[in-house]
Amino acid sequence: MIPLLILGLLIQNPGAHGYELLSLMEKRHYKYIVNFTKGSFYYNLQQLEEKGLIEQTNDTRPSNGREVNSFKITDSGMEEFEKLMYKYGTKSEYVNLQFYGALLFANEFDKNKLLELIQSQIDQTEARIALLDEYLAITNELSGKVDYFRRMNENSRSHHLVNLKWFKELKAEIEDTTV
Repeated sequence: MIPLLILGLLIQNPGAHGYELLSLMEKRHYKYIVNFTKGSFYYNLQQLEEKGLIEQTNDTRPSNGREVNSFKITDSGMEEFEKLMYKYGTKSEYVNLQFYGALLFANEFDKNKLLELIQSQIDQTEARIALLDEYLAITNELSGKVDYFRRMNENSRSHHLVNLKWFKELKAEIEDTTV
């Protein structure tokens, strides 16, 4: 998935350097789409260059006292982008929260500690909703174009609201049985 994100960002931002691309991924909260680290990002950037899917431009710019290389997508990179769009655009996956794994053994776990875990899920989900609300409040619809990233975030917010409701109901149910 990281190669798709890098290629897509280079289509949107030709001539960007690695740090700019990584900053965009962080600023846009792509971590909700795929887990990535600085190291995995730069590894994928290097792999894309070695495969000839992106190339350095002649434009090297100084950044923090050192020269940085700018990149652009190649024709074969555009072909790979299309392949990756089909690959990921046709996938549908189950919702997979790691919390579900812990719930498998909830009956064998101390109820008060379980309530703490559920509260942690509530807190994290509320924080995610707050971030999404912040993003949605500062973005405007693009004129004449569908802003897919905004639509994705609206959908993500809806999912988090459903999860939040479920976590709260689960917590109330457990609290009722421990009284």
